[in-house]
Amino acid sequence: MALEWYEDEVRQLEQLHKQAPPQPGAVVFYGSSSLRLWTTLSDDMTPWPVVNRAFGGSTLAACVHFFDRLVLPCAPGAIVLYAGENDLGDGRTPDDVVQSLYAMLSRIDASLGPIPVAYISIKPSLTRWNLREKIKRVNAEARLLMERRPAGYYVDIYTPMLGADGRPRAELFDADGLHLSSEGYRLWRAVLRPYVAILAGEENNR
Repeated sequence: MALEWYEDEVRQLEQLHKQAPPQPGAVVFYGSSSLRLWTTLSDDMTPWPVVNRAFGGSTLAACVHFFDRLVLPCAPGAIVLYAGENDLGDGRTPDDVVQSLYAMLSRIDASLGPIPVAYISIKPSLTRWNLREKIKRVNAEARLLMERRPAGYYVDIYTPMLGADGRPRAELFDADGLHLSSEGYRLWRAVLRPYVAILAGEENNR
């Protein structure tokens, strides 16, 4: 997907930053539609200040490209990242996705220093179940990458989204089988709140 495709939404987010500048030091959520469509994110993460700078259809490669425009102006104290699923959906290899994650972490370290970063594993979407082996490979490599990074966290969302039969739980998804339902976001909230508490706490202790 050409990067120009994202420009309209990226510009809208830049305008949002000018109209209502976020609190410096907040936890910035960055990535694709699974985060962008999380309309209750601020309430779900209370009392910790969070900022949502995700944009629709974004790949991890696109997140690296737009990082300076969307994340740096927020002066984040920590970052929660969800991206990589669309890369695989577009036909990129697991190695491509892992390289993009490495590039993202390098960009964060170069621009913001060793701030806390949490990477949410790629979820087991119903419509992308055929990609599950590639998804599991990216998740395994991402876990190693995050565990090697100081103040790096790997958030396993893949496992709790599977049912007893080992397949994605349908009730966690919208009708399109890709985006999350309200029940899906309740699960994400439960999994992520402990990590956001750590991320926000680490920023306060720096």
